[in-house]
Amino acid sequence: MPRVIVWAAHLASPLAGLWLLLSRPGADEIWQHHEAHFWLVMIVAAINVVVGVAMSIAAKRRGDGRLFLVSLVFLAAAGFLFAHALATPGVLIGHPNAGFDQSMAVGLIIGSVLAVLSSLRLPDRITRWQAGLRIGLGLLLFVWIVWSLADLPPLSRQDQIRDVEGPLVWVSWAAVVLYAAAAIRFFLLYKRSPSAVLISVVTAFALLAEAMVTVTLADKWRLSWWEWHLILTAAFLFVAYSAYVQYRREGSASGLFDGIALAATNRQMRQQYEAALEELVAALQESEQGAAPERLAARMAERFGLTEKQAEILDRAAAALVAERELSDQLKSLVAVGEQAEIKTGEDEFIRRTVETVRGAFGTIEIALKSDGRLEQPEGALPLTVKGQLAGAVAISDKIRPEVRQTLAHQLSIGLENARLYGELSTLFRQYMSPDVAAALLADPDQAALGGRLVDVTALFADLRGFTTFSEAVEPGDIVEMLNRYHGVAVPCILDNGGTIVQFVGDALLALFNAPARQDDHEARAVRAALQMQEAVQGIAEGRPDWPRFRVGANTGPALVGNIGSELLRGFNAMGDAVNVAARLQTIAEPGQVVIGGVTYDAIAGRVTAKPLGELEVKGRRQTVRAYVVEALT
Repeated sequence: MPRVIVWAAHLASPLAGLWLLLSRPGADEIWQHHEAHFWLVMIVAAINVVVGVAMSIAAKRRGDGRLFLVSLVFLAAAGFLFAHALATPGVLIGHPNAGFDQSMAVGLIIGSVLAVLSSLRLPDRITRWQAGLRIGLGLLLFVWIVWSLADLPPLSRQDQIRDVEGPLVWVSWAAVVLYAAAAIRFFLLYKRSPSAVLISVVTAFALLAEAMVTVTLADKWRLSWWEWHLILTAAFLFVAYSAYVQYRREGSASGLFDGIALAATNRQMRQQYEAALEELVAALQESEQGAAPERLAARMAERFGLTEKQAEILDRAAAALVAERELSDQLKSLVAVGEQAEIKTGEDEFIRRTVETVRGAFGTIEIALKSDGRLEQPEGALPLTVKGQLAGAVAISDKIRPEVRQTLAHQLSIGLENARLYGELSTLFRQYMSPDVAAALLADPDQAALGGRLVDVTALFADLRGFTTFSEAVEPGDIVEMLNRYHGVAVPCILDNGGTIVQFVGDALLALFNAPARQDDHEARAVRAALQMQEAVQGIAEGRPDWPRFRVGANTGPALVGNIGSELLRGFNAMGDAVNVAARLQTIAEPGQVVIGGVTYDAIAGRVTAKPLGELEVKGRRQTVRAYVVEALT
């Protein structure tokens, strides 16, 4: 209540001053200063334009009819105040006219109609008329200014003592009533939903009503006439100041005038805020799945018109979420590096994969390894050790937590040591046995135990026809050269098709398919490897008629596959009729040919082109063997 009394007293003070001036004509002196009038009115009009445009933008964004009409009140007042300034005598025209006298009264009258309309419960369709109303007001103002400056009748009159005379007086008093009614209705809205900008509009409407009274009663260029200029200035500054206070409080201009909006607009905004909360929850859930929450505040502010303070709170929450997720990503990267540190990759591959793995969570890291006893260690790098000795260094961004950086360096040291151990094992094992066997032993050392299992395999047996004769005619070095050249192209053909080379015996080799790794199409793999091997060997043997040629036999069937030997020395091998038959089929083949058994043929019958050899008797076997010479495989 005390605040209301103080507020009402401030509103009454301009009318009290007007009464004192009018009741004592001697005190109501004439002060006619055209230049001061021009600049004062222009500045006040500019302030009012800013307020009106800000409201108009808010009205367009919210789609609110009430806010739009209130913005037109201020724009109408600003426009005709501007026209009043332009018509100041001695500036653009040499004498006062009715355009100068009546412009502000006309602007206030138009504003009063818009003010009372804005206080009513208007239908939503008022927003559809925004463009038309703006254009209409703009055209009216433009015509008024041109007519006034051109000094055309009836605006060319020069004999007015007051700005408002004749029938316009009654219209002016009606405008006072309209402003008062609008102020009262907005005050009732304020009582239901207090808002700084709403009470500022109530105050502004009350002051505009008082300005209308002053315009009607005061004689031109007297102090009472200057008072309405000051009242208008106070009205516009009061709204501008309230908007500024609201801006300082909220940190954004997006919601400055929401307090004036219609109930339907407020309901819509509440629905939008509810949708914003739902989207916030969804965004937080997405961030846990890898979406970027950094733009959460900006996205919310743009989509729902949030203030900067609200966006700042969301931004801090998003930043905390980012930090938490960054740490989570870093820990996940450490786990991934730990998995890569297992004995399964070489040193270069381990470093490459590690850098790629941690790039997303740690950024770029630099790894330098010791070479020839020297280490070019990056500044601030952490050491990498192998068996307790300095082996390298890693540079990690100092933005990462120290304990996380140290953990990464430790994981890298373990991985580097394991990678080098893997390299040593590769040298010891992989060059003396098939990669599949070496990998199986490294993965599961128990597989090196003596014994085996019965497995369906396709055995490939290859031998050089005429090797003994060739060996008798050449030097030992030539024999080694020939075998290395042949095996150099034959071995990749077998390995590339997933075969496992079990043994080299002189000029012969034995390979298995479907052991130790399981392969559904092992028959086709074996035949394809045999054909590729013959083709590769043929390319080497061309031009060397004295060199022997491979003949290949392949057969499918069960075999005992495993480690055979003793506790001191053992080897991976396969035993069984299927392997023996493959060796016998190889003896039947001609140099350059691939002969396969019937079981192998039946497995790939739809894909292989082969010439049948019929039922053949093979050495060491009572039953005959159905055999085929392979010509092509699709």
